[in-house]
Amino acid sequence: MIHRILEEQITSILGSGKAIIIMGARQVGKSTLLESIFRNREETLWMTGDDLDIQEMFSQMTSTRLKALLGSSKTLIIDEAQRIPDVGLRLKLITDHMKDIQVIATGSSSFELASKVNESLVGRKREFRMFPVSFSEMVSHTNLLEELRLIPHRMVYGYYPEVVSNPGNESVVLKELSDSFLYKDILSLENINKPDKIVRLLKALAFQIGSQVSYNEVGQLVGLDSKTVERYVDILEKSYIIFRLGSFSRNLRNELKASRKIYFWDLGIRNLLIGNLAQVENRADTGSLWENFVIVERLKRNFYRGSIAQYWFWRTQQQKEIDYLEEENGLLHAYEFKWSDKKGSIRVPESFAKTYPDATFHVITPKTVDEFLL
Repeated sequence: MIHRILEEQITSILGSGKAIIIMGARQVGKSTLLESIFRNREETLWMTGDDLDIQEMFSQMTSTRLKALLGSSKTLIIDEAQRIPDVGLRLKLITDHMKDIQVIATGSSSFELASKVNESLVGRKREFRMFPVSFSEMVSHTNLLEELRLIPHRMVYGYYPEVVSNPGNESVVLKELSDSFLYKDILSLENINKPDKIVRLLKALAFQIGSQVSYNEVGQLVGLDSKTVERYVDILEKSYIIFRLGSFSRNLRNELKASRKIYFWDLGIRNLLIGNLAQVENRADTGSLWENFVIVERLKRNFYRGSIAQYWFWRTQQQKEIDYLEEENGLLHAYEFKWSDKKGSIRVPESFAKTYPDATFHVITPKTVDEFLL
């Protein structure tokens, strides 16, 4: 089994009196993680919010009924808790009146779960975000040399646990994952009025990773107005399918101030959406895949470390660009991502260097990526 970084972080706060909320897309390993933590712990009650009888049970839950339901259990785990109406109030009932019970809830949509627990559980919860397996987790599972060799493979098939664990069957597993959770979950959301359009939107965004995205232009492609595109993008982001990278602007008049790029949390899902699972040496989008790969693995690293770093890309109206900026503790770092190892030809744009003289500049290639991701 691949050891997940969150295991120690979650284990360390068990019994703290706070509800534990774990959010992340379906099939990233939330249930497997909890099974690992509670494998040898007795008196654990498991439920899933996908079950209608559980939803109905919680809709009329009182402290008396809940105590009878829990019996001798000391831990209550609720998978896909966002499916339960008023789940935040139900969890608050437990944390307030049954302080010896450890509550853990997982959810695959922060759009739904966060809105249901944030107000009810203020000061009563600890939140964690879980992603597909990370580069660093795979390095710990095998070794650095093995994972560096497999980067081209990961850029095509991604890091979903079931994909990683089924070498040779990646295409089949990806298709099953996509059919069982991607479309099913996204299209079932109540505020998706045009499900066929959001599928087309996802595909359009998949073709534009690494490029600036115009909601107007994308909307014209898929038949949606820009406001609807923005709303759907927000839903897709809160469902852990994509994420946005905004533009950095501080000093220069000609810096882009309201632009964004969109990347996928998993490249296997992205490549399946566009129907291209060819190996990287046979593709025209290898540079974009590399950029997406490195940025998403850096973000996983930062999230798991509890980093407070902010991140952007940088570009001017004259098309001068830097792939990724990161600022933490007042220090600004600039990064260019190049699949080719020819670092000598890459220099920091003069306008950026003059405006931000204290910023560092680095070129990340496959030969240096481990320093950036570990």
